[in-house]
Order: sequence, then C-alpha cells, then structure tokens
Amino acid sequence: MSAAPAGVDPQLDRRGSARSWPSDRARLRRRAAAVLLVSAQFVVMLDTSIVNVALPSIQRDLALGPGGVAWVVNAYVLAFGGLLLLAGRAADVVGRRRMFVLGAGVFTVGSLVAGTANGEGALVVGRLVQGTGAAALSPAAMSLLLLTFPGASRVRAMSAWGAASTLGGATGVVAGGLLTETHGWSWVFFATMPLTAVAVVIGPLLLDGTDSTGRGRRFDVVGSATISGAVIALSHAALSLPDHGWASPHVVAATGAALILLVVFVRVERIVPDPLVPLVIFRSRVLSAGVVVAVLGGAARASTFVLVALYLQQTMLLAPAAAGLAMLPTSLTGLAVSMLVLPRVLTALGPERSMALGLVILALGHVSLLRTPAEMLYLRDVLPGLLLVATGVALSFTPTTMVIAAAMPTERAGLASGLASSSTQVGASLGLAAFTAVAISASDAAPTEAATLSPAGFSAAFLAAAAVALITALIALTLLVRRSGPVRRVGPPRAGEPFPDQPGGSSAPVPRASRRIAHTDGPPSGMSTRPVTAKPTRRYNATLPSEEVSR
Repeated sequence: MSAAPAGVDPQLDRRGSARSWPSDRARLRRRAAAVLLVSAQFVVMLDTSIVNVALPSIQRDLALGPGGVAWVVNAYVLAFGGLLLLAGRAADVVGRRRMFVLGAGVFTVGSLVAGTANGEGALVVGRLVQGTGAAALSPAAMSLLLLTFPGASRVRAMSAWGAASTLGGATGVVAGGLLTETHGWSWVFFATMPLTAVAVVIGPLLLDGTDSTGRGRRFDVVGSATISGAVIALSHAALSLPDHGWASPHVVAATGAALILLVVFVRVERIVPDPLVPLVIFRSRVLSAGVVVAVLGGAARASTFVLVALYLQQTMLLAPAAAGLAMLPTSLTGLAVSMLVLPRVLTALGPERSMALGLVILALGHVSLLRTPAEMLYLRDVLPGLLLVATGVALSFTPTTMVIAAAMPTERAGLASGLASSSTQVGASLGLAAFTAVAISASDAAPTEAATLSPAGFSAAFLAAAAVALITALIALTLLVRRSGPVRRVGPPRAGEPFPDQPGGSSAPVPRASRRIAHTDGPPSGMSTRPVTAKPTRRYNATLPSEEVSR
C-alpha cells in the first residue's frame, strides 16, 4: 500500500471523504503562510515608492543637494535590483525559509537606520541595507508561494501576490504623503518595521523549512559577483542618466563596466559545474521572451507612479498629503482588478494574452495623462488616466511573473523568482532614468534644475512610456501568444481536452479515468499506480502552459 499524501489523516476510513482533505490545522497554517508571504511583497513594493513624496521634506531637513536626493532613492534600487538574482539562487541552495527570515531581519535593521538618520551618509546606508533585505525577502517569498500553492490554487495565490505588489506601490505614495505631513519623514521608514519584525518571529513557525536543494552543491561565487556587479553598474548608469546626459563619461564608464562584467559572467557560467544561472534555460523561447517583456514592461509600469507623484506636486502644486490622497483611487483600483478581474482574465485568456492586454491598457493610461490644459482638473484630466494605468499594471505584472516561473523547473523556483523580479527591477531603473531624461530634455531644464519639470516635459515622458508599453505588448503577442497557439485554460483540462503542453498540441484527449490523477501529486492511498489508459509522454502542468527546460 502506498503512503498517504502529506497532510492527509491515514487513520480515517478509505471510503471516508475526510481522508482526501488536509486537516483544519494544515489549512489554517497554509492560509496564514499565504498572508505572510503576500504581506512581505506588499512591504517590499511599498518601500519602493513611499519615499518619493517625502523627498522634498528630507531634502529640506537634511540639507541635501540634488545628488543626495537621488541617492536616497537610488541606493535602495541599486541594492534591490543588483542582488535579486543572487538572492533567488541562494534561496534554492540554502533554503527559502531561511532566506525569507534573514531578509525580513535585514530589512527591519535598514528601516531603523534610515528612520533615525541625521545626515546623508546614514540615510543612504540605511537605504542600502533596506534594499539588501528586500532582495533576499522578495524572491524567497515568491518561490515559497509558488511551491505552497500548486495547480489551480496558484492562480488565486498569484492574483493576491499581484494585488499586494500593485497595492504596495500605489499605497506607498499615499502613505508617504500622509506620514510626512502628520508625523515627519522618518515615519515613512518606521511604518514597515512592525510587519517585517513579525515576519522574523512567525516565519519559522508557518513556513516549510524542508526546501533546500543545496546538499553537496557548490555556490557559484564568481558568477554571483559578476552578475550582481553588472546589474548594479547598469542600474547606476541608468540612474545617472538624467543628471549627466547620455554621452557623459560617467554614464559611458558605468555602461562599459556592466557589459564587461556581463561577458565575464557568461564565460564563467559556461565552465563552472553548478552555475548560478544555467545558460541552457535561455534556450526556452518562452523564458527568453518573458525576460524581455519583464524588462520593458517594468520600465513602462514603474515609472508611471513616480512621474505622477511629481506631476501632482510640481504641475498641480498639491501638498504631499493631497498628492498622496489623489493616488488613493489607484491603490483601490489595482487591488480590485488584481483580486476580482485578473483571475477570470487568466482563466479565459491565459497569462500571455492577459499580459498583452494589460500592456495595451497601460499605454492607453499613459496617453490619457498626456493632456496638460492650462486649467488642470483632477477628475477630468488625471483620474481617468490613473485608473487605466492601475488596471494595466494589475493585468500585466503578475502574468509576466507567471510566464517566467512556468518555464523553469520546480527545483529552481527561487532562481525563477529572482530572474523575474530582477528583470522587472532593472527595467524599472532603466525606464525611470530614460523617461526622466526625456522629460528634462522636453522641459529645457538645466542639470541643476532637473528636479523641476514642466508640463511639456511630463507629456513627453508619458508619451515615451506609452510607446514602450505598446512595443512590449507587440513583443508579447509575437513571441509568446503566437508561440502558445490557441487560447488555453489555466487549470487542469476537462475530460476530452488535449494536454496543452504536448509537442504541437496534438496529443490524445485526456481520458476520464486517468484525468482524476493526471494533475495530482500522486494516487490516493491504496490505489494502484498502474495507468488506466495510455500515459501521456510528459506530465501536465496544471497551472500554466509552459515550455519544459532541461537543467
């Protein structure tokens, strides 16, 4: 007799329906773990935007120059984006729960250092520590979520993840304005400390710790150092672009360093026995196209909220708290679309088409924000564009992550999470730098005046962002949707439907008898494992159509 699946009570009668259900305690623990993991992503995304509205107050209180203000934002972005890939792979090797708890602890320390800073140096150090903690926290949380919720339940779990990401980024702008005006800018850093401190305490109690695959494996130190250095150098070049210009020695040198480190990384990964990123995974057209879409989509998405926050304060002359409240509909819309609309769209269209649809709606939102009449009215000229942007972000962010994760083997869930997050973060840095440079150029502002943009500059930036979103949607339609063929359901096939991941989509229909066990982790206890009918050549992924990649 085969062993009972994990979480099933072997003492119940074989005919009893209770035998096939986890215990109440297991279900509650699973739900609590989901809340913890999704809350961690909310905190990470919240901290990418909560500082933006507080920047004028920080600059005034600490007497920061333009360079110091930029580093308050860039320090977090550089550490977060540069270490995501390394942290994702480390989660696979040393354990995802261990990396989650470590990341939450480091993030808490960084928040404390930044909130108590009395000068530029301490504040930048605190932001670097925060970014390092976030880099460890985010991919570990995502990989744990992917492994905890297989099959059809993953759609709901990833929808909640996307809602937390969208809500965190938009809520950061709202909370940043309110906290800065009522309690001072230090509280934009203190606000997240209770959540991360709780994660440190209850993470070991709720999360599964038997997830390490690193026994007998070597960690790719050289590959880790070179790819992290390449991402940091490229992000630094992008973030320096608005202040120094496209052809400045500073930007050229950083870009050159990034390219050299990237070449070294590729050569190292080809010869080491256990590479950080096995280059064979990029033979998957789905994975390669997904990474490209993540970079470009990240550029179009992340820049929007920063530009809108500046637009509300510099063009419409709103106070920080008022600007934050003006962004509140964005948070609510993103949450509603992610939780109520996205699961249905994913089921009906699949992740590839959902992603393309979201990018088109995002482009429409950018176009709506182009209008800068002499008398700006929030309800007429700003709110419709914000609602479209929030909808587009919600419909495109999570499907992009799902496409990349589905193209990777399960044992590399941490690497998949790090690759998806790192691609999006690098794209966000590049997009924000490029669109800010476009806005400065259209505003005819000198480098020392780069912090103030004209309405024409904002219009040019939104137009550029719309163009990038449309190009990204076209790439997704060409390389992913056309490759995936007809619309396929997200979830297990119905009786009589073919397995969608069979080569050419021409496999035999799923028999009713074998369908009951085709998408489970194993047969019920006591049932023979002998297939009732001809067994498909490849196991069906019950969550997403994916392109298998050999390790």
